[in-house]
Amino acid sequence: MSTHTLLLLSRDNPDYQQRLLSAGLPGLRVQRADSLAEAEPLIAGADLVLGEPARLLPLLTRAKALKWMQSTYAGVEVLLGDGLRQDYQLTNVRGIFGPMMSEYVFGHLLSLTRHLPLYREQQRQRIWHPLPYATLDGRTLLILGTGSIGQHLATTGQHFGMQVWGVNRSGREVAGFDETFQLQALPRLLPQADVIVSVLPATRETFHLLDGAQLARCKPSCILFSVGRGSTIDTRALIQYLRQGQLGAAVLDVFEQEPLPASHPLWEMPNLIITPHNSAWSEPGQVVRIFARNYLRYVEGEALEFLVDMQQGY
Repeated sequence: MSTHTLLLLSRDNPDYQQRLLSAGLPGLRVQRADSLAEAEPLIAGADLVLGEPARLLPLLTRAKALKWMQSTYAGVEVLLGDGLRQDYQLTNVRGIFGPMMSEYVFGHLLSLTRHLPLYREQQRQRIWHPLPYATLDGRTLLILGTGSIGQHLATTGQHFGMQVWGVNRSGREVAGFDETFQLQALPRLLPQADVIVSVLPATRETFHLLDGAQLARCKPSCILFSVGRGSTIDTRALIQYLRQGQLGAAVLDVFEQEPLPASHPLWEMPNLIITPHNSAWSEPGQVVRIFARNYLRYVEGEALEFLVDMQQGY
């Protein structure tokens, strides 16, 4: 069996190195670079890379031997820009974020609908004042994206008795959803949705999908979640509608600019919850299991799992 050189480009390099060495993958030589300076003399000799896409980007033109890059993230759009090379296989991580995303979305959703922050404040002030609330049962949950994350969210929504709709490119039926629709159906779906969750990837087709015209169609009581990619929502339009009180609430974990600058107007928006892109983590143990399965397929010349279509963007 031929030898393959894997270069680690991750903030969690020590953990990945230890786990990969313990995995005993045949013919795999593991190197690590904890900084750009350390990576520069090693990248030319690595035919495999495991790490964060942004760490590979400045090295891409010098990665002469690169055949396969395993991203430690789901999002790989930084490597798909115009003019960037596409002569290697790129895989990401999938199928591990659904439970964490459901915890995030429904944790915030229940907190908002059951007024938990207000009750906490009332407790501080020793005020006994019950507030009316609307149950999730019978409400319509619209999920933009019907992949593994969307499917897990759909199942959780059904546990709460919600009517669950999904949107994808083809409109094909997907398990867990009561109905699925094409993207073109959004104008008639948005006015009926009580909760909207975007888990869409960043592509040309999804850029500013929720622009001013689409946001204007949402119910004034609607709760909007963005946990896929920040480019799906037109930030300027969202700010306008939040200021005018035309959305019930928004919960954003992803943004068009990250980290979100301290001077950004989103920080001051009413009815908005901001989290720092941490709704779901990829743990090294999970990523190594995905890489190990794919590596065995790779050395046997088999098709890789979770291969990114560089033209479609996911």
